[in-house]
This record gives sequence, C-alpha cells and structure tokens, in this order.
Amino acid sequence: MKDNGQNKVKILPITHLEKVALKNKILNSVDKVDNRRKHRRLAVGVAFSLICLAGCFIFLYNTPDPSITDIVNTSENVDYSTSNEIVLILGNGENLTVSEGENSFNYSNSGETLIIGEKTKIEQETTTNSKVSYNTLIVPYGKQSKINLSDGTEVWLNSGSKLIYPVAFTGNKREIYLEGEAIFDVAHDKSHPFIVKSKDQEVEVLGTVFGVTSYADENVVNTVLKSGSVNISYHNNPKTHKYADKIKITPGTKATYNKDTQGIVSEKVNVNNYFSWRDGVLIFQNNDLRYVTNRISKYYNIKIEIENEALAKERFSGYLNLNEDLDKVIKNIQASTNMKYKKLDNRIVIN
Repeated sequence: MKDNGQNKVKILPITHLEKVALKNKILNSVDKVDNRRKHRRLAVGVAFSLICLAGCFIFLYNTPDPSITDIVNTSENVDYSTSNEIVLILGNGENLTVSEGENSFNYSNSGETLIIGEKTKIEQETTTNSKVSYNTLIVPYGKQSKINLSDGTEVWLNSGSKLIYPVAFTGNKREIYLEGEAIFDVAHDKSHPFIVKSKDQEVEVLGTVFGVTSYADENVVNTVLKSGSVNISYHNNPKTHKYADKIKITPGTKATYNKDTQGIVSEKVNVNNYFSWRDGVLIFQNNDLRYVTNRISKYYNIKIEIENEALAKERFSGYLNLNEDLDKVIKNIQASTNMKYKKLDNRIVIN
C-alpha cells in the first residue's frame, strides 16, 4: 500500500459489547443533562418561594397595626336583649361566656394574664399575627361588669354595653371604644393620653374620673366629669370620623350631644346622680318618665312601653333601688303618679 500523504482511517466493525457500552454512556450523558435542568428548575423554584416568603414577611411586619376604628368597623352588631350572660371575645376570635357572679376582669400590667372573677385565670398573647390584639367585652341587658385594664384604668360597664380595648396598650395613645354606658377612673399617664371613642364622639383625658353614656338606641350622648378635665370631639360624620365641634369641660359638668340636631349643651350637675347605678341605685332629678323607664328596661332586660304620651313626659325626682325586684320598682314609680301597668310576656305596658 502506498502512502499518498493522506492519513487513512481504518474502519472496523463494532462489537456487541461496544454497542452496549456506548449506549450506556449516551444514557448517562442524557441523565446528567436532565439533572442539571432539574437542579436549575429546583433552584428557580426555591428562589421564587424565598421571594414569596420574604414578601409575606415584609407585608406582615410592615403593615400598620389595625386601629381601634378598624376593629370597630369589622365587629358585629350586638342584640343586648337576647343573651343572659356576659361574653368576652378574645383577639383570636374565641368566645368566653362568663359564669354567674364572675363579672369582674383584671389584667396584669403586661396584659398577658387575665383573672375573671376569683377563680378563672387566662394566659393570652398581647398580639395576634404580630399585630396588637383587641378583646371585646359584651355586657347584656340585666348585667353589669367591672374591668381593670392593663394600664391600671378601672372601668365600670352598665347594662347593654360593649367595650373594645387592646390587651396591652402600645404607641403614644391609649385608645378604647365604648357602646353603651361606663364610668372610667383613668390611670394618670401624661405621655400617653387615654381616649374613649364612641360612634358620635371622642373623649381625651390624661388621668381623671368621668362617665360616658352612648347608647345606640338613644338620641343623646352624655359625658359627665367628676374630677380632672376632658376634651370632647364630636363627629359630624360618624363614618369618616371627622369632627364638627370640640369642647372642654370641668368637674361637675355634663356635656350633652344631640345626634339629631348635632347641638351641644353643657351644664353643671350633681355628678353622683350619673354615677349611682354603679352602686345599684338610680337617682333621678326632674327626668321624664320615658327616661326613667329606659333605664329600668336596660337594667332588668325587659321592654317597657308607654302608651300615654302625656304620661311619658311627666317629670320625676327621687331614687330607685335596683337590688329590689322589678315589680316593686314599678310599684314605687306608680306611687308617684296615676299610671296603670300590666305585664305581657316579656314586656310591661304603661297607660
């Protein structure tokens, strides 16, 4: 064989074993490529998951805490006449029905420990999903309650009332929401004003004793000051919480806001007349019969109707012992007028 200067390649037949080895090598190469692709997809998936988790973390921790107004707007309306028990709704949504006689609530300074009555102890978180946790105390008609908040403020709640408050106060304000009637003995803290919000007004204090009556079924809101001073802001639009007027009152003064006319009147009063219910006594001073029966209706959880409009406008002064049974209370009123009454199911009709 001559060499013409070109390299010649000698082609030999492939054996069966060589074919098998070559096939395995090709398959191994394909597997490596697939694995690299899988690893890339896995890395992309992990990265995407981490981004989502980071986004959730940022959302949870950068979203502002819900305000007391946000909590109020999402809370359900309460029919105070249908329940016979005080109910505490915890920040996690759990409902606690309070046993008869256990109508006092005492929070520790941190808010993490709650003592109900003398027997029940509850440990709870001061935050829910990293946000400030709010509790709601509902006192139906026929009941009363007392609560010591985590800042040391004492609150007495009258029949047909709802109080929304944080388990522990944070920030530079101490804000709560009231529907119904309550007396407040506010723990003094100059750097953290105490604010009581209701549908139609907002009361701001530093440390004082005062009462607020803000029932949804009544057309006036009363604020009575016993000691200290309070600033009251009235809403001209309860939905937007914009203020139409502001007023400051001094001890021994009652400020009355009329929901219909949006008028404000302040006058000197005997404060004890508005605080006496806390001790089981209703004191009246030149109040009409409709006002008197409205108070009795809430305390005894019974509907009272006055068919005679002239009788409804008659004025009364005196006191009623709320520790007595309803029949005796009604008869005491009857002794001061010519009214007649009859009991029909769960209501009393006066004429």
